[in-house]
Amino acid sequence: MSTALIEPVAALMRQVAAEVVMPRFRALAAHEVIEKGPGDLVTVADRESELRLGEGLAKILPEARMIGEEAVSADASLLDGIGEGLAWIVDPIDGTSNFAEGITPFAIMIALIGDGDVQASWILDPVTGRLLHAVQGGGAFVNGERVTTRPTGKPLPVAALATQFLPSEVRADFEARTPGRLENVSVPRCAGEQYPRVVLGQNDAALFWRAHPWDHAPGALILTEAGGRIARFDGVAYRPGVPGLGLIAAATPALWDEIRQVLLG
Repeated sequence: MSTALIEPVAALMRQVAAEVVMPRFRALAAHEVIEKGPGDLVTVADRESELRLGEGLAKILPEARMIGEEAVSADASLLDGIGEGLAWIVDPIDGTSNFAEGITPFAIMIALIGDGDVQASWILDPVTGRLLHAVQGGGAFVNGERVTTRPTGKPLPVAALATQFLPSEVRADFEARTPGRLENVSVPRCAGEQYPRVVLGQNDAALFWRAHPWDHAPGALILTEAGGRIARFDGVAYRPGVPGLGLIAAATPALWDEIRQVLLG
């Protein structure tokens, strides 16, 4: 089932990118950017993108319910029962802060989950048109070409550590552990770019604290199908909807072990 969905979903994403997202890039009025919470923005483009994606996905697979980031922001109960049945997980614009500031990267991300397992996922860069997708057990692809992860090969593992949401004591501990052991690079403020960087050999690893399903379900499947590993700090494999904080994503299982050893001992 999932393989047959790849192109219809990709086509929908491209259409929404072209008709909704890109026309508003660097063209937002002040009143079209709203602060949902401290540092948490939403724009009219996010909301319209989610609406259009939801309408299209309902036609592609009517039996799957919709769990969109903006809908959940208004009604958290939509996450109830996320581990049961079929559901679309939608991030209408990942990297909204970048989008609102008129800078890149930002992405559209979708995952299809069945009984809590990610069955298929898509990440589209609306600016470049780059599309990553994966099917459970069927591999990961970039613009239709199968891809496998590869380490950067640099003397120190290259890691993008998203530490802004970490508790201050945890952040301080991580920052004390990394000098001389990791090459710590800046984060793109967009999971829809951070996962591709690990998959495509630009970064060896990424660290996240918060684990919203719309941020991680799409990239997690693409990474694992390409040969990487994503898991909680304690080594438990990531599953959307399972509560918890802290994720390490790495290009290979060996790199995952190395990064965890550096950060957590």
